[in-house]
Amino acid sequence: MKEGEEAEIERLPMDLLAHIFVFITCFKDLAQTSSVCKKWREGVKQSMGRREKLSFAGWKMDDESTCRLVRYAYGLKELDISKSRWGCQITDNGLYQLSTAKCIVNLSSISLWGMTGITDKGVIQLISRANSLQHLNIGGTFITDESVFAIAASCPHLKSVVLWGCRHVTENGLVVLVNKCPKLMTINVWGMRVPFDFFLTLLTIRPALQIVPQSILNMETIPLLPVF
Repeated sequence: MKEGEEAEIERLPMDLLAHIFVFITCFKDLAQTSSVCKKWREGVKQSMGRREKLSFAGWKMDDESTCRLVRYAYGLKELDISKSRWGCQITDNGLYQLSTAKCIVNLSSISLWGMTGITDKGVIQLISRANSLQHLNIGGTFITDESVFAIAASCPHLKSVVLWGCRHVTENGLVVLVNKCPKLMTINVWGMRVPFDFFLTLLTIRPALQIVPQSILNMETIPLLPVF
């Protein structure tokens, strides 16, 4: 290319450039792409708005960086901010900021798996706006019945929920959840401090409910940890 001559990619219209950037899944690469020039920065921003799935699993994220990206992703349907090997350092403040993003009301799936830095306060704030939610993974957190009550009140379309290891959720929370979520089909209760015979009570409320793991219904006690 001769000096002063425009590169071929620079001639691409913004719409096509944003479409290309959608295929970049590495956030480090997105950040580098965004820093190339003003046009590419706008292209990355527009590409975020076209994404229907966004996962931070495997990336070291904090409240600010996570919320900034999610705000751009106004067309998002599935959000995964699970804690991974490196740790996703999201706090209640982050959940509060996320709750103000435009996409939250349209999300069908949220995973907060293993997010030990969040509490009922942040979860309730987020869930109260996630009225289209169908699938929720909140296992490995320290939530209590207060969060479960909020889920039951705000998520009428909920089909599946993972409460793995949520040892502060009680029978009261589970009863309310099953009663108020008419579309609930699957619930993962492994590691919860709930008497095994109580799950039979849930089945009297919702006979078609799938309780995971199914072996719990044949056990005398609930194991605290899964066996791999």
